[in-house]
Amino acid sequence: MSTSELVSQGSLLAAVLSDEGFFPSEPHSMEEAGLAVSLVESLVVKHLAVRGTVSGRGLAELVCLPFGIMEPLFGNLRTRQIIVHTGAAPFNDYFYALTEQGRDRAQAALEACAYTGAAPVPLSEYVLSVEAQTIRAEAPQRSRLEKAFGDISIDPQLFDSLGPAVNSGAGLFLYGAPGNGKSTLARRVTICFGQQIWLPQALIEDGQIIKLYDAVYHEVVESRESSIVKAAAHDRRWMKVRRPTVVVGGELTMDGLEIRHDPRSNTSEAPLQLKSNCGCLLIDDFGRQRIEPAELLNRWIIPLENRQDFLTLATGKKIKVPFEQLIIFSTNLEPSDLVDEAFLRRIPYKIHVNDPTEEEFQHLFELYAATMGCEYRADVVEHLLRTHYRTHGLPLRRCHPRDLLSQVRNYCVYNALPVEMRPEYFDRVVKSYFTAVLGGKSGPDGK
Repeated sequence: MSTSELVSQGSLLAAVLSDEGFFPSEPHSMEEAGLAVSLVESLVVKHLAVRGTVSGRGLAELVCLPFGIMEPLFGNLRTRQIIVHTGAAPFNDYFYALTEQGRDRAQAALEACAYTGAAPVPLSEYVLSVEAQTIRAEAPQRSRLEKAFGDISIDPQLFDSLGPAVNSGAGLFLYGAPGNGKSTLARRVTICFGQQIWLPQALIEDGQIIKLYDAVYHEVVESRESSIVKAAAHDRRWMKVRRPTVVVGGELTMDGLEIRHDPRSNTSEAPLQLKSNCGCLLIDDFGRQRIEPAELLNRWIIPLENRQDFLTLATGKKIKVPFEQLIIFSTNLEPSDLVDEAFLRRIPYKIHVNDPTEEEFQHLFELYAATMGCEYRADVVEHLLRTHYRTHGLPLRRCHPRDLLSQVRNYCVYNALPVEMRPEYFDRVVKSYFTAVLGGKSGPDGK
């Protein structure tokens, strides 16, 4: 059996043993990688211009392609007097540097496009990967939801509404009073699905490089594969990351939903919906953005229905990309006050997050007391409820136990006192936390 056959079988074995529907196998040629040799040459000379002298294997690591398919490229560049050997490197390798002609070539390449990352992945391969890794291919059941939300307080009845919504992979509204944990719920939804996906660092289409990996939203996970699976190398242009949860709030603008091109560097950045593919996109505090809700929702009416979006490259070319994420709108307002009926039909689930009961309020204090290192006292919470909530008609919010306990802890630390739940401590901190209420004005917003 040839080496290529062994590697091919190993790649298949890796996908089976790691229980993945998609596995990016290491390419054996530039053709398999879907890249033009001129593009890879450009990346090599740009890396050398930035770093000076680099070994052949070091350059292969930088562009994330196998040394075996890079070695002929180095020989070709050397023959054309663009790079030159500067010394021997370990493992039958050499150190390379640019010649005078090579420096001119690198300068021209950097002026044409300043991108110096990993070699990009063709858009068509990315589209296939999203289809294979979509959250709609999974059907998380109640037990998985309970596990994902196991360490936070949640009304068990909420699972009856939230579960089917998550299971559908369609969009949903979470609405209700502020401070009741809508954003926390939305962030936990991603955990209900398979934990990891493969993501390319950059894409290429029509000669345009689009940066996709974003350290803000994509958390790289270390591989824990067996030695058998490790023998089947993956394409290093791809990274294994946790399913993304992209969260945007009032800072969202329409520009964030389109490919952003920097004309000076001639590089592009993927929009938020592309970065959230195979995960969740949370529009937090919906209705408070600098753009009108109708403008945002009209932009997404077709993608929500067809699961495809159309983006425009810097060249003017329109490209079709997957729109495969669970979109969650978290808002303090009634959905019907924000959008019309036509759009509400495309967001099939609207879930109201109620205020906690007094029993849950006590449970929340118990949870946060444990995290803050103080003893939980139910009688002190009852004092708080009787003296400050019932008397003034304050609504209970799920954020209140955390916030009030934090203020108690800060007061104790400042005064060199043991961190304790004492009635007099809470009497003191509510004066600052609920100042507007005690002054006879409107109730707190919970934030």
